[in-house]
Amino acid sequence: MPHVLVLNASYEPLGVVSMRRALILVLNHKAIALEDAGTTLHSATGAVRAPSVVKLTRFVRVPYRGPVPLTRRALFARDHGRCVYCGAAATSVDHVIPRSRGGQHRWDNVVAACRRCNHTKADRHLADLGWRMKRPPAAPSGLAWRVIGTGIKDPRWRPYLEPYGGLDQFRDFEHHDHPETVLPAPVRTRPIRRGEQHAPLSA
Repeated sequence: MPHVLVLNASYEPLGVVSMRRALILVLNHKAIALEDAGTTLHSATGAVRAPSVVKLTRFVRVPYRGPVPLTRRALFARDHGRCVYCGAAATSVDHVIPRSRGGQHRWDNVVAACRRCNHTKADRHLADLGWRMKRPPAAPSGLAWRVIGTGIKDPRWRPYLEPYGGLDQFRDFEHHDHPETVLPAPVRTRPIRRGEQHAPLSA
């Protein structure tokens, strides 16, 4: 079943709910629909447009929320679905400092990686291989990550999430949801070693 973006009365993103939950909010006048999903839902007594974005009619005070939960979906969104070492499509999760060497499972030590780089790196440090990353991993921030971190996406949500961070990740989501969009094929590169240029691998 499709999901619906829920905004506070102040338009800040609160999260994602099921279509059924969103309809209950709208029918009980607890929310209004800002965008529709392009379909109509029928019942015995009438029909209603399925919402894609709803806004609460009354402001809800949100308690303090800690860091974005570290999940596979959120991690792949942060790293754009690409291996941080070579740029190929990511298929696995890697600990920069291996857990066998004391590395912790947290945002600043976990990255998305392809199977080849993950297998090559194994339980070694980057320094052991002469590898380096373009930027150190860090925890994502911004209210939009309440939505982006779920891995659920809808292009209609972008205007409502853009002011709250995570726009680059959401653009990636749009591309993934629209296979007819032709994007340049990523150039597979090998991990960068100290003292050399970032050169593509030969076929």
